[in-house]
Amino acid sequence: MRSYPAAKAEIPELANVKHVFVKAAARVNNRAENSHQPTRRRERQMQGFRDPRRTQRFLSIFGPIRQHFALPRQRMNAGRHRPELKARLLAWQDWADVKTANGH
Repeated sequence: MRSYPAAKAEIPELANVKHVFVKAAARVNNRAENSHQPTRRRERQMQGFRDPRRTQRFLSIFGPIRQHFALPRQRMNAGRHRPELKARLLAWQDWADVKTANGH
């Protein structure tokens, strides 16, 4: 964002951090920006978090669950992704004691 230089000027720890403005090099900043994309998506669905305590409670529960299902998709092909996701879903269902439609 264009407001980053102002933030860098106010926070001494950021003085040596390089920030890239060029769109072609935007991937440099994407890792940090995309790390909280699911949170922003959820916030939009809820029309914003209104209460800080409820926000913290939601994020403390949602974060570990999301990390359980967030696979390094860029480092695996579809043939490996599907069984790994299925294994994680089965582990989650076992832990949560969820009964599926077929009785498992």
